[in-house]
Amino acid sequence: MTTTSKPPLRHFLQFKDFSREELHYLFARARLIKEKFKRYEPHHVLFDRTLVMIFEKASTRTRLSFEAGFQQLGGSAIYLNTRDSQLGRGEPVEDSAQVISRMSDIVMIRTFEQNIIERFAANSRVPVINGLTNEYHPCQILADIFTFIEHRGSIEGKTVTWIGDANNMCNTWLQAAKALNFTVRVSTPPGYEVKPECADLRDSAHFEVVADPMEACKNANLVTTDVWTSMGYEAENEERMRAFSGWRVDAEMMKIAAPDALFMHCLPAHRGEEVTSDVIDGAQSVVWDEAENRLHAQKALMEYLLLGRQ
Repeated sequence: MTTTSKPPLRHFLQFKDFSREELHYLFARARLIKEKFKRYEPHHVLFDRTLVMIFEKASTRTRLSFEAGFQQLGGSAIYLNTRDSQLGRGEPVEDSAQVISRMSDIVMIRTFEQNIIERFAANSRVPVINGLTNEYHPCQILADIFTFIEHRGSIEGKTVTWIGDANNMCNTWLQAAKALNFTVRVSTPPGYEVKPECADLRDSAHFEVVADPMEACKNANLVTTDVWTSMGYEAENEERMRAFSGWRVDAEMMKIAAPDALFMHCLPAHRGEEVTSDVIDGAQSVVWDEAENRLHAQKALMEYLLLGRQ
């Protein structure tokens, strides 16, 4: 395996940080890396490299996929929780970035405000990956689109329906639609609409608002949703339960989607709230493939950030 040259310093903080060509490369690379994983072929391209994972928000899939993934690439992963480090004791983000990036090769951060990760990246000597913020979740959408491609081929020209809160997942789907030329239909309860400045919406070329969630699902190629109350918004839980009661993805919604429509959910899921059991556990659901593909898509991402194209 050869590398053309050492890549320039790049970060993955929002989905729009990569071009369409780069994203297609990552999907192809993820497929190859996944195939090698299934054949038990070692892929130790990051031997002796170190990933630092910084968590301010709790996680299952993010920690597991990054830690296992980096080890499968031949490197070592170090877990830092802000409660147990100087980041949680008032050390400036900028100072932490200077120190951590001198002792590691790549950093993943799962935190609250996007501003935190932007400040860290601005002071880092190594690539920084957004493992989730309040505003964006680019690694999850990378895995979701890779999953769609595995099952249905190219997503270009397709329709993705988002049901529920216009949260970090929704914002990132909207960025992905622009980058990869597909359409996202968004149906949210009143008061929970998309904020155009956060989703980086400059026109409506890849974006539709449909008030009725049932209508939004009509002929969709993919229906996807998330919990009604995202992490950090627990104080609003009762109010959200009332507001979102009509935005539950059920079998009737999936019936009016395209005949080969898929269902996705980034997990964890609350069956009976944002999705019914028969949908998430049904034949159209690909949530388990979607969860596994965090592993493979992120391995392709970390390899690309550290080594460039192979």
